[in-house]
Amino acid sequence: MFGERSKLDPAIGHTPHAEGTSFPLGPTIYPGGVNFSVFSKHATGVQLLLFDRVDAATPAHVIDFDPRVNRTYHYWHIFVRGLAAGQLYAYRVDGPRDPDRGHRFNRDKVLLDPYGRCVARPPGWSRLAAIAPGDNCASALKSVVADVSAYDWEHDRPPRTPFDRTVIYEMHVGAFTRHANSGVPASRRGTYAGVVDKIPYLRDLGVTAVELLPVFAFDEQDAPRGVNDWGYQPASFFAPHGAYSSRPDALGALDEFRDMVKALHRAGLEVILDVVYNHTTEGGADGPTLCFRGFGNDTYYILDGDTSSFADYSGCGNTINANQPIVRRLILDSLRYWVTEMHVDGFRFDLASILSRDEAGRPMASPPLLWDIESDPVLANVKLIAEAWDAAGLYQVGNFVGDSWKEWNGRFRDDVRSFLKGDSGTVRALAHRLTGSPDVYGHQSREPEQSVNFVACHDGFTLNDLVSYNTKHNEANGHDNTDGSNDNLSWNCGVEGPTDDPAVERLRNRQVKNFLTLTMLSVGTPMLLMGDEVRRTLRGNNNAYCHPDDLTAFDWSLLAQHADVHRFAKELIALRVNRNLPVERSAMTLQEMLRHQSVTWHGVKLNTPDWGHDSHTLAATVHLLNDRARIHVIVNAYWEPLDFELPELDGTLDGWRRIVDTTLDTPDDLALTFTEATPVTTPSYHTEARSIAIMAARLPRNAKAKDPSR
Repeated sequence: MFGERSKLDPAIGHTPHAEGTSFPLGPTIYPGGVNFSVFSKHATGVQLLLFDRVDAATPAHVIDFDPRVNRTYHYWHIFVRGLAAGQLYAYRVDGPRDPDRGHRFNRDKVLLDPYGRCVARPPGWSRLAAIAPGDNCASALKSVVADVSAYDWEHDRPPRTPFDRTVIYEMHVGAFTRHANSGVPASRRGTYAGVVDKIPYLRDLGVTAVELLPVFAFDEQDAPRGVNDWGYQPASFFAPHGAYSSRPDALGALDEFRDMVKALHRAGLEVILDVVYNHTTEGGADGPTLCFRGFGNDTYYILDGDTSSFADYSGCGNTINANQPIVRRLILDSLRYWVTEMHVDGFRFDLASILSRDEAGRPMASPPLLWDIESDPVLANVKLIAEAWDAAGLYQVGNFVGDSWKEWNGRFRDDVRSFLKGDSGTVRALAHRLTGSPDVYGHQSREPEQSVNFVACHDGFTLNDLVSYNTKHNEANGHDNTDGSNDNLSWNCGVEGPTDDPAVERLRNRQVKNFLTLTMLSVGTPMLLMGDEVRRTLRGNNNAYCHPDDLTAFDWSLLAQHADVHRFAKELIALRVNRNLPVERSAMTLQEMLRHQSVTWHGVKLNTPDWGHDSHTLAATVHLLNDRARIHVIVNAYWEPLDFELPELDGTLDGWRRIVDTTLDTPDDLALTFTEATPVTTPSYHTEARSIAIMAARLPRNAKAKDPSR
């Protein structure tokens, strides 16, 4: 045991503390005090530590749990009188130090509450002190008692945008506004409040949801060198990250996050969280003891066969034991909390395939956790998006368990990159990606929106760098350029990196527009990476996780520098979600029109698609609204101009009109309404090298158009 007697303050009371209850887990405020409950199966002793300051070298009060009174089953609980919201607290837990049996208790280490709603970080927070022998009280993270019911949501209502009307904007809270030219006051840059300041920009862009890189409290010090800025090293599954708050108090992050959600909802924008339930920042056997390891290493983590080491399916040193009953409950409780108390609208699950592994790490045909998430009534109206693979090769794209999960479509990213780059053998794959990837998802009889289509995300090249670099340039990360993917399917358009050559810049602009066009107009749910709409660059770094600086910050001067691309992206989004093309006053979006319509494939010649290995061209006619309208798409990834035949139209109101041509300068590159579109009177359309053109035609209700497939 600890060999240390409880210290009681007269302010808390001389009478013995009540035994408390095992439920709810975590801290719960009641009249007169706070109930604490935590799970630890193999603990032999538990202490509750109360602090007056976050950097205190010793607790103000230490309260021992009496296992005869304060333990029910494997739950340790106590009611402490006189406590209220804002109280700093933590735990010490004693138990066997026996790695060969999976136990790694360390009575010297201060532990966060697994159910703590807020995390306070002392100025001298030290990850190393949580690894080294000895007490780490002064430098340890602390939990904070929070009254989550005290917040006024002011009748907040989630937008609940259907997937077929959703356009996702993947965004890093800190990087979005931390640049000095963001126009955000210095005290609010890089914060939840800063996001609120930029809501007018998001509304003007036209996206319908922001997908935030991890905002669970994470350890920035968990990096081989420098700082871990992306947030994929969680320390808590309930607490919002404190460094994203502009407020000085420990509870500030809780309210500021909710202020952000409320403001985004008022603007009609949904909030999707990128959540990391596959590993924690405690790492492997040489990692720190911060929370889960100290309460039950064998409970929270999948261990190798001899239980002395950690199974690592995440690539981050450990793997959460997601289908263990206690951990399963923890994850479900966390998800419910973020929906009910924080009002978020959905989740993107990082390395979600790990959540289908059993306690020995084997893939399960019917994982309890995934079915629990899908069938939970609290989560019934939220968006569920899976990154359907893990770092150990379990690739489940197209086969992820469940009926309502959507998936990041890595096939879309790779095939669209390959085709527009000019690779051979990719034309059939492109046809599948344009039509909702039926080769991947068709067998499941699900909606086309199951495919979340993207070309760039936080991990890898930005869209600008995809067309500006042939190879990664990660030297600034300090790993001798060995980190990050070597397979980027990128093409620099003739010059590596920035250039003043106007011809190269025109080609890059065109390629960016090509990527945006295929992402926004393909069947599925599109996702845009923050800043791709203004050609944001990371200078060729495809793994910029360790740069909380201007390298990764959104440079707002790009909005003027690349105003043409910004306009094109903005109007593409409007074209997708608005109801004015190709038939005015239609009750359907373009995406809804495209979902279940018939498609006729062509090549340069009508009805003669070239599916050959060396083909770089594809055209398609889409029949819409019971053939009251048609769209004709031309994709020329060839390095020479080509003339594509257009289908004949009888009885049209206006004939073919050009909606998009990525070759042209703004504003001629995209027409937002049919009446603004340029008429095309020739029997064929001349497309420049590496370009995309889209035509539209509308027919009277009783007209009979020629079917080009006959």
